[in-house]
Order: sequence, then C-alpha cells, then structure tokens
Amino acid sequence: MDIKQLKHLDALITFGGFTKAAQQLNIAQPALSQSIKRLEDSLGVTLVDRGAHKRSKALSLTAEGRALHQHAKLIIKNMAQAEAHIKSMANLTKGEVRVAVPGMLGSFYLPSRLMAFRHQHPDLKLSLFEGGTRDTLKMLRREDVDIAIITANDLDDNFDSHLLLQEQMVVAVGKHHPLAAQGSVPLEQFFQHDLVLFKQGYFHREWMLEQAKLLGLNASIAFETNLINLIKQVVAQEYGITSVLKMVIEQDDDILAKSFDPPVYLDLHIAWKKQRPISKADRAFVDFLMENR
Repeated sequence: MDIKQLKHLDALITFGGFTKAAQQLNIAQPALSQSIKRLEDSLGVTLVDRGAHKRSKALSLTAEGRALHQHAKLIIKNMAQAEAHIKSMANLTKGEVRVAVPGMLGSFYLPSRLMAFRHQHPDLKLSLFEGGTRDTLKMLRREDVDIAIITANDLDDNFDSHLLLQEQMVVAVGKHHPLAAQGSVPLEQFFQHDLVLFKQGYFHREWMLEQAKLLGLNASIAFETNLINLIKQVVAQEYGITSVLKMVIEQDDDILAKSFDPPVYLDLHIAWKKQRPISKADRAFVDFLMENR
C-alpha cells in the first residue's frame, strides 16, 4: 500500500466511478482499475463492490473499503500539510531559530542584529536563550537549541563553527578608582582589588579565577551577580572592579574600560552540532550574523 494507491481510492470515491476518476487523475481507466486491484491484493480484502456497481451503476464500497477510505483521507491530508510545511520552511516562510548566547552578547551585541534579521525574515520565529557560557554550551550539547555562541575554548570535534567576533576583555573601574588614572592594568595588580564577578557558569568568572590560580594569588570576591547592569552600578560606586567585554561599557556609563597588560582578547564562535544538520532558517541566521558582524 502506498500513497498513490490511497489517492486513487479517494478519487474513485470522490468522483463516483472509474471513468471520471481516471480522467481527473489523468491516467487510463485500466491503469486505475489495476491500481485498485493491486491495493486489494496487498491487503487481502475486496474494497469495491463491483457487483453492486453493475446493478445500480453507482459505485459501492465494502465495509473494508469504507474503513480504508477514512484512513486514506486523513493520510492524504497529513501528507499535504507536511509537504506544505516543509516547502514553507525551505522558502523561509515558516520555521524557528533557537539560539543560545552568553549574557553580555545577548544584551549588547545581538539586539540590533536580531531586529534586523526579524525585519528581513518576518515569518521566522526567533527563540533566544541567554545565560552563562557553560549553560549555553550545555544547551547546545543537549540539543535544547540548534545553534549557540560559544568561546573558542569550548570548541571540539563535535561542532561546526564560524568565528563570529574577537572582542577585548577589559578591566572595568569607577571613574575615581585608583586604577582610573592608569592606561592599562597588569593581572597581578588587578587581583589586588575587590572583584565583582558573575556567578558560577560564566566564562569570565572561570577565566579570572584561573588567572589568579596561575599567578598564585587569591581573588577577593566582594560581590556576585549575573545582572550586567547591577555589576556596572556596583563598579561605578567603586565597591569593586571587574572584567567584561569591551562592548559592555557604554559612553554614558560612570565606569572606565582599561586594557589588561598585556591585552586579552576573547574569540567567540557561532556553532552547531555536526551530527545534527541545521535547518534553512538556522543557516539563514548564521549567514546573516556572519554578514553583519
């Protein structure tokens, strides 16, 4: 039994006979008769009461024929819907982009690009998941999202990726902090001050604590929060200093960005799992970001 045979049966019922059904299907009447006969043989039942048709000239189905026709209508409808759905996805008139991003990028890098992509593809749904770098990576591995922005350190052979951007990691200090007058800040000097850190699961926290460990120093954590604007307020009031991506510090902030000495840069990649090909909607989003870095 195949979809073509079910369509032949449905046409036979819809048009009330072999002759009209064959005309509508644009096939010869003997071909239609043979298709129905093969369907009956494959199921081991009689679907069309041919004796009744000879007596009354009206097409009549057996009980098995009526039951199969009910299933056939549902299958044909579902097939049509599936075909229309996939075609709309291929044409980017339907689909969903599920992307996970680290908090700083979600707040300071992506908003304008997301709106521009949405303007270009108004029929696509955008689902953005924002969190720590570790959470972002976990979501990608678990396939809770299809694409994610992760650090170069998180790449492995399971991922395909493109380098999206390289951003400088800077020291953020209040305008009247003792470090405000310096042009750059060595790591050893950075760890002499109270720190404002993201909570566990964020790359910046892991990076800073790892640097302290390598230098044999202790990091003095004065404040922990994942709220970027709160971090900036705490730094502005000089309760501590922190390290963020340079993009986070804006002109109207009461904080300054100081380069590390030597400068530190972070490579961020847009990635997806190799064994799970991304959809055309996801590919369109990846291409858009690469074109609008």
